[in-house]
Amino acid sequence: MLVAAAVCPCPPLLVPEVAAGAAPELDEARAACSDALAVLAAARPDRLFVVGPADKAGRGPHPEGARGSFRGFGVDVTVRLGRAGVDAPSARELPASLAVAAWLLERTGWSAAPVEGLGVGEALPVERCVEAGRELGARAGRVALLAMGDASACRTLKAPGYLDERAAPFDAEVARALGAADVEAIKALDAALARELKAAGRTSWQVLAGAAEDAGLSGALLYEDAPYGVGYMVATWS
Repeated sequence: MLVAAAVCPCPPLLVPEVAAGAAPELDEARAACSDALAVLAAARPDRLFVVGPADKAGRGPHPEGARGSFRGFGVDVTVRLGRAGVDAPSARELPASLAVAAWLLERTGWSAAPVEGLGVGEALPVERCVEAGRELGARAGRVALLAMGDASACRTLKAPGYLDERAAPFDAEVARALGAADVEAIKALDAALARELKAAGRTSWQVLAGAAEDAGLSGALLYEDAPYGVGYMVATWS
């Protein structure tokens, strides 16, 4: 049963070495992520599932101890998913979203429960996202879920997807739904529109919605902003 969840953005820029001189610009987002992970730990879960967008090579399950790195972003920083001392040397490399999650968990000294990762394709249909979430939520024991993903990348002229007037209303509805733990509203997010707006978190959020269908959780929005023209949100459900 799902007992708690958190939503965090997954830009590699959250890692200070990647952001370099711009690192202070995301200090508030990092602090909100730390607060969100504290909520997960306080729920005393038996297992934490981390879900994030992934390309074809990174889709599917990733065991605790799987490694990732930010070498593709120009820095020699490596991470390991989950608790300290657990290693899975034969596992595939983590996709970027799960590598960011691993960095956040390491940064906060996560030790509350074993961790499993799941990479989800950004084009996965809504129904399959929800079903995947139901399967996670039905796992035995107390389940926590960390959903990684960004909102639209079209909030400004300099955004990765350029300016799209639909982006701000889309992000506002996502922020409202995440802050209210509105499962039905998250299920109802338009997958085609999300893809056009480069909102990579859509699949992770809908996996969360499936896991939380019968959990009766309440939400809180801890952070919402669009630095660099990309929507970043941090929320907790407990």
